[in-house]
Amino acid sequence: MAASGEGGVPLLRVEQLQTHFETGAGVARAVDGVTFELNRGEVLGLVGESGSGKSVTGFSILGLVDPPGRVVGGRVLFDGENLVGASESRLRQLRGNQIAMIFQDPMMTLNPVLRIDTQMVEAVRAHHRVDRAEARRRARDALGRVGIPSPEERLSAYPHQFSGGMRQRVAIAIALLNDPAVIIADEPTTALDVTIQAQILYEMQKLCGETGTALLWITHDLAVVSGLADRVCVMYAGRIVESGTVDAVLDSPLHPYTAGLIGSVPSRNRRGGRLVQIPGMTPSLFALPSGCAFRARCPNAQEDCAQEAPPETVPEPGRTLRCYHPVRETVA
Repeated sequence: MAASGEGGVPLLRVEQLQTHFETGAGVARAVDGVTFELNRGEVLGLVGESGSGKSVTGFSILGLVDPPGRVVGGRVLFDGENLVGASESRLRQLRGNQIAMIFQDPMMTLNPVLRIDTQMVEAVRAHHRVDRAEARRRARDALGRVGIPSPEERLSAYPHQFSGGMRQRVAIAIALLNDPAVIIADEPTTALDVTIQAQILYEMQKLCGETGTALLWITHDLAVVSGLADRVCVMYAGRIVESGTVDAVLDSPLHPYTAGLIGSVPSRNRRGGRLVQIPGMTPSLFALPSGCAFRARCPNAQEDCAQEAPPETVPEPGRTLRCYHPVRETVA
C-alpha cells in the first residue's frame, strides 16, 4: 500500500461527491455520493461502462464541470484543502501544476493554432519562474519520456502535423511537465497502439514509484487496471458499487456487475469459452429505478433489491460493497 499524505492524511480524498445536470428533461445525477481516497504514490483505477460517471467524477475534482452541470454536494480534499467552492484563481494555480489531467481527446488540451513548443513552454512558465531555454528543455525531455521521436524537432510542429496517437502522447507529456502531485487520467491510452500503450503505462508506474505522484486512472479496460493499479473502484449509475485492492476485486468480485465486467473480457484461463454479456443497458440518469440501479440487469436480483438502494458495507477489511446479494464464487 502506498504511503498516505502528511500525518497519515490521504493526498486526495473525495467525500460524498454529487454532481448533477439540471436540464429541461429533468435532473441527471451523474455523480451521486462518490467517496474514495488516493495516497501518495498510489494508482487508483476507476472503472465502469460508458455513462457510469467516471469522467464527470474526474472533471468535478478539478472544477471543470460546465453548466448545466454543477457540484451540488460533498467535498474534494486535496492535501487537506477543500476544492469544492474554491475560487477560479485558486483552481488555476492547482491545475496543471499540483493536479494535472489527461483528457481522452487530446484536442481538449492542445490549441490547434499554436506550435507544440509554445504550448509546452507556457505550461511550464505559468507555474515556475524559469527562462524559456529551461522551459524548452523540460518540454523536450517530457516528449522523450512518452516516446516522441526527435523531440527537439517535434517541438516546432503544430498539432495537425501529428497523428491522433502522437497528439495523445503530447497531451500526456504536458501533464507530466510540472511533476504534479496528482494526475487524473481519463482513458489516455485508448488511441495508442499496444507498444506505445505499454511504454506509457511503464512511465506512469515509474513516475508514481519515484516521485510519489498519485494517479487516478479512469478507464473501461480491466486489463490495463490489473497491471497498473493498486486499488480499484467500480462505478455504476453514478455510484461506486465495489472497491478494494486490484487482486481482491478482480480475483474474487463480490458485486454481480463487477463479475459481469470481468466475465466480458477475454481470458487465457477460459480459452474457447463464450464471453459473458451483461444484459440490457445502463439506465437513464434522468429516471433511475427505485432500489438498486443494477437490478434489471442483475442475475442475483430479488424482491428486496427494488425496495431501497443498497447501503455501502465493508464485507472485509479494505473493501466496500453496495449489494444485497453478492457473488460468492471466484471468477478465473
